[in-house]
Amino acid sequence: MLSTAYRLKLENICERIAKGETVELNEIIWAEKLAKANQTAAKFLRQARRTAENPDMQKDDLDDFLNQLDIGSLGHERRGIRGFNSPDDIAEWFGRDRDDNEENWRRRD
Repeated sequence: MLSTAYRLKLENICERIAKGETVELNEIIWAEKLAKANQTAAKFLRQARRTAENPDMQKDDLDDFLNQLDIGSLGHERRGIRGFNSPDDIAEWFGRDRDDNEENWRRRD
């Protein structure tokens, strides 16, 4: 359970994250450490980051509803993941030839 002082400090940090305002590094470090130890704090941070990544989110729309339920992934969790834009992209990816070093690239480990 978060103390009142910790909750208020975290809410202030999360509010600034959601608005895209500057947050000091020591505040982020503190919030991340707190989030590792407390699920409620982690939820507050995830929701603030979703709000920051989707500034067009309106109160009571689907995005806001999902954010309140703490459902969905954050954009930064998907960095480096290449998506497919069409079935042709998928077919091309699986159909291309690989180097000998990547002989078993389709096999699951």
